Amino acid sequence: MHKNNTELNALKQVTILGSTGTIGQQTLDVISHHANQYKVFALAANSNVDALLKQCLEFKPEIAVLLDESAASRLSQQLKAHGSTTTVLAGMAGLEQVSEHASVDMVMAAIVGAAGLKPAMAAARAGKRILLANKETLVMAGSLFMQAVKEGGATLLPIDSEHNAIFQVMPPQANIHEPSTSISSIGVKKIILTASGGPFRKFSQEALESVTPEMALKHPNWVMGAKITIDSATLMNKGLEVIEAHWLFNAKPSQIEVVVHPQSIIHSMVEYVDGSVLAQLGNPDMRTPIAYALGYPNRIESGVASLNLLEIAKLEFESPDTKRFPCLQLAFDALQLGGTASTILNAVNEIAVPAFLNKQIQFMDVPAVIAKALDAIPVVAVSSLEQLIDTDAEARRFAEQCLGNVGAKQVLTA
Repeated sequence: MHKNNTELNALKQVTILGSTGTIGQQTLDVISHHANQYKVFALAANSNVDALLKQCLEFKPEIAVLLDESAASRLSQQLKAHGSTTTVLAGMAGLEQVSEHASVDMVMAAIVGAAGLKPAMAAARAGKRILLANKETLVMAGSLFMQAVKEGGATLLPIDSEHNAIFQVMPPQANIHEPSTSISSIGVKKIILTASGGPFRKFSQEALESVTPEMALKHPNWVMGAKITIDSATLMNKGLEVIEAHWLFNAKPSQIEVVVHPQSIIHSMVEYVDGSVLAQLGNPDMRTPIAYALGYPNRIESGVASLNLLEIAKLEFESPDTKRFPCLQLAFDALQLGGTASTILNAVNEIAVPAFLNKQIQFMDVPAVIAKALDAIPVVAVSSLEQLIDTDAEARRFAEQCLGNVGAKQVLTA
């Protein structure tokens, strides 16, 4: 049945940055079940022509963007061959254009890595509803991004299952867009982030030295992209979430606790000053937080199966071991240092993870090179986005030089 113009105008227009990745695909899955409420305005990815072509033919966006310009040219030719009217844009300017476009109501910011920063900032300045799945936006530029959200009148909804859970159980008077509101002033004692512990939770220090990429890519609970799966294995993912929680909820490092919860059923908790602890539970499926953010303040069907507590039977908790998994402690250290420290941490991690995946370095070299960079690169106060981009580039050069000029074992001891 064809919709009339009135019905189409009532649809919420959505831009999906990172549409070919796991979060992007799951967002499209949720939207496909609510075609009477949402319309895909733009789809954007890095260079995956085949996947984006398939999505464009199915969802018929007005605009498609590929960061890689040669890939964008190929996509344009193939769409024309299929008779598609979708316009193709290329590069960072294209990503920013579909993030701030006047027709767009919501932007799913799910591009992995530092490449997602500029389009997320564009969406914030344009006052969009931002469904933030890109960790690096807050880790690299937390103060600048939160300021842009406030000044632009944007609505920020976290997609990470942990931060989405916290958002859901925070008190009604909590204001994620007002950095001056401390959690203590609204009766919150601390935020408790849960971590699965990854696939190597019970590995000895010696066993961790011989972990392979194939082993690390097998997460016990979640289906995620390669980079975030490795971050989960090193606990860097949880470290980045600690930094995110600081910016999202204006929580001090001392007010953020990490607890290992292998079942990944409790997605995070909030402890109140009266002793109450509120938790959000659900099956480990990212479609739940995606649906929550799309429908907020209402709730819509996500396609996720109901949680069967009797089947689960037991929930376990333990403290994280920061000696075996130093990335978590490095993230806390960077947050305490402030300034450009978390930008350095994130940039070096983005170089070290692919190096591990390509078997250039060992698993434990990832935290080693991050620690080396934090010691070597001066940490200064944040003054501008351009400064952070320069710091990011400097940290990447340092990591590439470190990993390129010395053997893996030397990284650990240098």
